[in-house]
Amino acid sequence: MIGSLAVACAQLSAVRTKKRSETDSNRHLPLAAMQRHRQNRPMNETSHAPMSSLDGVERSTGADPAWTILWLHGLGDSGDGFAPIVPELVRPGWPALRFVFPHAPMRAVTINGGMRMRAWYDIAHLDLANRADETGVAESIAQVEALIAREAARGIPPHRLILAGFSQGGAIALAAGLRRTEPLAGLIALSTYLPAPGKAAGALRPGAERQPLFMGHGMGDPVVPYAAGEQSAALMQGMGFAVDWHRYPMAHQVCAEELSDLGDWLEARFAGTPVPG
Repeated sequence: MIGSLAVACAQLSAVRTKKRSETDSNRHLPLAAMQRHRQNRPMNETSHAPMSSLDGVERSTGADPAWTILWLHGLGDSGDGFAPIVPELVRPGWPALRFVFPHAPMRAVTINGGMRMRAWYDIAHLDLANRADETGVAESIAQVEALIAREAARGIPPHRLILAGFSQGGAIALAAGLRRTEPLAGLIALSTYLPAPGKAAGALRPGAERQPLFMGHGMGDPVVPYAAGEQSAALMQGMGFAVDWHRYPMAHQVCAEELSDLGDWLEARFAGTPVPG
């Protein structure tokens, strides 16, 4: 049941924190991952190649990747921000993966005084029902769809692609997932909320609910309140999605316990385990 699972989660050291009225770039990553990032130890491949109309970072865990994980960062961050998560998440025996970390476009963010930063959409209001700029959301969904099409052209079909996102990126992952006519292998939404929840049922495309969904949220999140994540998970579940919901005693961040749970979920996807529901 949504909201019934409490998972112990150790608080991890903050690597960087940006004090803004609203920003997602203060998510904490495991310290070991950030140390490896600073030491510039890549996996099999690292690039800053153009990605359709977006540029970003790619990492592959082996030759000829069989799966893609398309990971969208949060407000004010960049694709580089989550690249260090790869060695923390990947497990022995997994198929070769291509991680794609696109950079969101630069845009003025109203709630931050019009400051220009990487953002998937503008934020003009604090209330979640009206927080997301619908035009910006639609533009970002189109850009994500272009990346999914590009992966298909590179040999990774949608049923072997997982769309993930943190905070603003997670909001785009949920919004894009609702509108998929060809289901993806799965959706991951961390520390986030569903944009325009009142219009979600109308946006749902037939068959989109077949996409398994992992959602995780910090109970002490000061940026996206825990209740918002819980309500979004319940809404997705009410529309037929098989939601694997987790809550953690953390703030607006990612922690080791969450990565462990996510690793278990991904392993089931790679093994082709059916999702209960």
